[in-house]
Amino acid sequence: MRRSPIDTDKSARTITRRGLLLGGLQVSFAGLLAGRMRFMQVDQGEEYRLLAEENRINIRLIPPSRGLIHDRNGVLIAGNEQNYRIVLVREDAGDPEKILTRLANIIWLSPEDIQDALKEIKRRSPFVPVTVADRVSWNDVAEVAVNTPALPGVTAEVGLSRIYPQGPDFAHITGYVGPVSDYDLSKIEDRDPLLQIPRFQIGKSGVEVKMERRLRGSAGNREVEVNALGRVMRELSRQEGKSGDNVQLTIDAKLQAYVQARLAGESAAAVVIDTQTGDVLSLGSAPSFDPNKFVHGISSADYKGLLDDPYRPLAAKSAQGAYPPGSTFKMVTALAALEEGVIDVNESVNCRGRVEVYNRYFHCWKRAGHGKVDLAKSLRESCDIYYYEIAQRVGIEKISAMARRLGLGTRFDLPLSAVAQGLMPTKAWKLDVKKAEWVVGDSLNAGIGQGFVLASPLQLAVMTARLATGMAVEPRLVRSVNGVEIPVKEQAALGISSQNINAIRGGMYEVVNARRGTAGRSKIIGDDFRMAGKTGTSQVRNITKAERARGVTRNADLPWNRRDHALFVCFAPHDAPRYAVSVVVEHGGGGSTAAAPIARDIMLQTLYDGRPPLEAYPTSQRATIRSRQRDIEELMNRPDAPPSDGSERA
Repeated sequence: MRRSPIDTDKSARTITRRGLLLGGLQVSFAGLLAGRMRFMQVDQGEEYRLLAEENRINIRLIPPSRGLIHDRNGVLIAGNEQNYRIVLVREDAGDPEKILTRLANIIWLSPEDIQDALKEIKRRSPFVPVTVADRVSWNDVAEVAVNTPALPGVTAEVGLSRIYPQGPDFAHITGYVGPVSDYDLSKIEDRDPLLQIPRFQIGKSGVEVKMERRLRGSAGNREVEVNALGRVMRELSRQEGKSGDNVQLTIDAKLQAYVQARLAGESAAAVVIDTQTGDVLSLGSAPSFDPNKFVHGISSADYKGLLDDPYRPLAAKSAQGAYPPGSTFKMVTALAALEEGVIDVNESVNCRGRVEVYNRYFHCWKRAGHGKVDLAKSLRESCDIYYYEIAQRVGIEKISAMARRLGLGTRFDLPLSAVAQGLMPTKAWKLDVKKAEWVVGDSLNAGIGQGFVLASPLQLAVMTARLATGMAVEPRLVRSVNGVEIPVKEQAALGISSQNINAIRGGMYEVVNARRGTAGRSKIIGDDFRMAGKTGTSQVRNITKAERARGVTRNADLPWNRRDHALFVCFAPHDAPRYAVSVVVEHGGGGSTAAAPIARDIMLQTLYDGRPPLEAYPTSQRATIRSRQRDIEELMNRPDAPPSDGSERA
């Protein structure tokens, strides 16, 4: 059928309108798209460029070098060593378990190592390197490099690891580092991103943990280009971190090594303090342990051995231990009584071996008694009855106050894991803690350093330094940080009568140098280095009435853990005190036989800054001393021990 001209014109007009409509829509869409592109590229171009850059750039942390720790003479006691480690990146490995099994056929990996690595891999982002093996040999690194095509995602890296060149000698002082754990993270408020690095080492005990933030330093960073999956393509820039602060302690490494060797075979502690500065020259605690074993994770067998040892090698006894001070506390009771005027130096008390107080007998260590006893004799022969009497007169409040003035019952601010506060009891303390009233018998026991009284070897050394100088000596352990000397605190006077303190010093001098002194066998020969001191024996068990009737059992006949603790404190030279020493031998028996000889040897080693001459010892003891000196030097110079001169190991 043929269309008319009218129909043809009408159809043409319809097509033209549709074309115009479609064209308009296309132009509108193109304009909208152009506008949007202009908005994104011009108006918000900078923002999108930054977003694109962040997608392309990844910032990785660079662990800093941990600060070094030296002794007072610059001997390295905590340093860093390079070590090789094998790491794995999950994103590159594909199947980590398969790759680790293959790796175990090339270098030694235990099943536990593999399981630990797999756990760590699951916890970390796919592109974060996880340490599989640490402290591997160069041969292992070479084996991994040769087999790289078969070990996708596995690479060898060079890092720094902590090392303790002096071994066990400083274990209780510096402590040790170890890999950061979830437990550590739960207790640390510090949100330093370094702590998220797998196996990053942080302080776990001692100076390492107490000065952790300063020793750690701050992280560096490097910018790396990564692909969409996070794989590193190339390094764009690097900014090294700031190394941790270097710390210098007041400890003398040579003296510390000697003290540890002299305490060998005992469960004991010893402290040496410079009375002029308060510098702690030695903090000995025996037995000790090798902190290097803890750096990368100690084995279960080794750790169990340390825990099961009855001598408690993990305990820092010198600052952390708290013991009844026994007769080393008698100077405190005497000074309190003298200062209160309830007794004078010449007044005598009659000792018959025991005294009855409220139908209870309190005994002197000497069953037959000491007869008439004045202050000097009470210290020289350590008469208990004298102190029972004056303790009743002066009372516990004055005794406790004097003890605190001398440094007991005080937690000193030292960067150590645990610093014991000890215990100087009062009536209020007993009522609050024991829910009981104070009785006279409590005062008598406290007067001879028993009962509730507790003190650490560090506190006893401070007490002795204060008695020696009449000044409020404050112990310090850090000498400088990054070469900047920490000023010594100016010592304030104790405010105690010089006449009374001199009377105490005179009694302590007789303890060591008089014919009947309890430490007479531990005297120092030579007027320049005369020593003053006080023995102490603290009971760890109750002696029953029946046992006293048949005769008190000798310490040598008791099991080791039921024997008395042995203590000795001293200072020298007597006329110009320079050093104070305290020694506690756990279950050592008697202070005069177990602790005093050790303290005398340590004091002489300190005074002579090395091996003292035999002439400093009584003639009758020189053969024994010569043999002991050889044994100690042999112990200090054994193959697995730090060198006796305090230098670094090769």
